[in-house]
Amino acid sequence: MINDVLIIGTGIAGLSSAISCREAGLSVLVITKNSKIEESNTNYAQGGIIASAPDDKPELLAKDIFDAGCTINCCETVERFSREAPQKVKEFLSDHAGVFFSRNKDGELDYTEEAAHSRRRIVHFEDHTGDAIENGLVLYAKKIGVNISTDCTAVDLITTDHHSTDAQEKYREREVLGVYALNNKTGQVEPLFAHAVVLASGGIGNIYQFTTNPSCATGDGIAMASRAGADIINAEFMQFHPTALFHKDIKRFLISESLRGEGAKLLDPQGKPFMERYTPQAELAPRDVVARALYEEMSTLGCEYLLLDIANYYRGTEPIEKRFSRIYETCKKGGIDITKDPIPIVPAAHYFCGGIRVNAQGQTSIKRLYAVGETACTGLHGANRLASTSLLEGLYGGLQTASYLIKNTVQEEGFAKRCECIPDWKIPAGAETFEPSLIYQDWKYIKLTMWNHAGIVRTRKGLERAQSDLNYHAHRITSFYREAVPTRDIIELRNAVETARIVVSHAIHNEQSIGCHYRKN
Repeated sequence: MINDVLIIGTGIAGLSSAISCREAGLSVLVITKNSKIEESNTNYAQGGIIASAPDDKPELLAKDIFDAGCTINCCETVERFSREAPQKVKEFLSDHAGVFFSRNKDGELDYTEEAAHSRRRIVHFEDHTGDAIENGLVLYAKKIGVNISTDCTAVDLITTDHHSTDAQEKYREREVLGVYALNNKTGQVEPLFAHAVVLASGGIGNIYQFTTNPSCATGDGIAMASRAGADIINAEFMQFHPTALFHKDIKRFLISESLRGEGAKLLDPQGKPFMERYTPQAELAPRDVVARALYEEMSTLGCEYLLLDIANYYRGTEPIEKRFSRIYETCKKGGIDITKDPIPIVPAAHYFCGGIRVNAQGQTSIKRLYAVGETACTGLHGANRLASTSLLEGLYGGLQTASYLIKNTVQEEGFAKRCECIPDWKIPAGAETFEPSLIYQDWKYIKLTMWNHAGIVRTRKGLERAQSDLNYHAHRITSFYREAVPTRDIIELRNAVETARIVVSHAIHNEQSIGCHYRKN
């Protein structure tokens, strides 16, 4: 079967695109490597999403985005996004898909503020914004009959020049015809064909030792697109969130920036505020500034973590345990009562500001290949992402790409015949199943290399060391991959080391210290 649209990923970008395409009558297949549809970066977002606010204007939002991004953002993208995107929250999420957002005592949307915003323009559902959006979109997608396959891992994009048995294809423009996909349960790899392939596979956080991302964020879309020959830009700009929970039993848990928006203070281990020594904006400075301040403070004091106190500085009207219910409940399980105790925190890899270069319609540099959400780079974020733009970018990008596909996807004559020239996947004779411990060791090496040499603070020598080590490691992993029975674990490891090499290469090339790419030399 040949679908009109094949979408890889089930976060806000992938699902919003899938819903729009399906409602317009296109045949849509969405795949996710996870066993649960909801497992995505979107599902773990806490703070909120930018929406149209009564006292806001596009020019004000654009200025905040430019300021956070150190003004190297794509001007056209920022201006269009600021003008058109915020109203999509009400039009599509709230009115169309039925997603509910928190309201104040007067029944109006409860707008909150986050760092580097000049207005309270962020709507939320307590601190469960991401899963509220994710669950709402999944329910709506199922309702309208979007075909979603779980436990389906994309292995590689199928390109005409690389995979086709028709020799004439090498003389034509490169096109993507679909993907080879692994059924995680059966171990079978099969080609999935579509007139358009949309990468919505999320971020890259797991190439770092500390991250707020779920374990599925392994840079799959970036690596697959790069192997196919697509352009990757701004890969040096990895945003580190200042406040991830530091706890021996609870990993990957974000402490939302919205706590600082509601008054929370960062403290040293003795309980003293310190942010004003680093920036006049203190806790409300852009994320890269706050993350570096924490890094420097921890380095100076020689401590493993710092503290975030909401209990003694809260400015909100709702009880803390209700306004931040997810954080309250999670910390409570770890023995921390945030209504009384400060929260131990550390910075962690959070959001990839670079990605696959796309235009306003999500088109990549390869025909029939599109990218949306965190795996794409529209130039919106520049050198650093403004808080709460990510969910809105995913929504807006997904809808923009869907709008283009609805108007331009047609059943082309001869397309099926071209797909017939794509061979079945062949597992090499004598392929081995490798021990999980070997894969774990390789993962640990990648994570430590990236954290130590391509993390919050970078140096030329450190980056060159990382490049040398990762190149050697990538060679070993590629050999490993070619001899292995295909599994999700080995596919993710291959993608991760390739993505790590891309980040380091871009970081070496950009000698300017700017935004979340901070170089000492």
